[in-house]
Amino acid sequence: MRATLTAATVVADAAALADEAGFDLVTLSAVARRLGVQAPSLYSHVRDLEALRDGVTALALGELADRVAVAIAGRAGLEALRAYAAVYREYAREAPGRWQSLQRRAGEAVVRSGAARNMSAQAGAVLRGYPVPEEERVHAVRLLGSTINGFLALERTGNFDHSAPAPEVSWDRTVVALDALLRAWPAPAAGER
Repeated sequence: MRATLTAATVVADAAALADEAGFDLVTLSAVARRLGVQAPSLYSHVRDLEALRDGVTALALGELADRVAVAIAGRAGLEALRAYAAVYREYAREAPGRWQSLQRRAGEAVVRSGAARNMSAQAGAVLRGYPVPEEERVHAVRLLGSTINGFLALERTGNFDHSAPAPEVSWDRTVVALDALLRAWPAPAAGER
């Protein structure tokens, strides 16, 4: 007997499909097949494909924010930054499709969601251990996200497999370099914000 469908079960199944086959292969028809229903029956739970994908993104944001909160609790500076980055890396390895869902332009509902606010708060918590002025934090958050996710994207596609040292060494150097940059955050140029 098939379980009763809800928006949450449809999104959870889409997230599982993303992890198994890749986020790009998440479609309404693929999810419907996995659930043993016809694709039109999903429309009472998700508006369309973008809403389904946004659901996976929101789920991933919530999971990642919860993990980061636990990892950085009671830590500051390099120790918090290492924990923050490690959670991203572990999540990208454990849930590759859900992590991939975070590497796209999300819909407005996701951007304004509690999960997104929580993730932003976690990044802010890490930055409190550094002399980055409040008005500069958006730039620092963008630096963290682009550096960590850029490294993970390259690592995921095997771009670091062709030369020594091992990616683990470069990962550690990257986190230490981020720490050094955050400790010496530059003042904004005149008229810049």
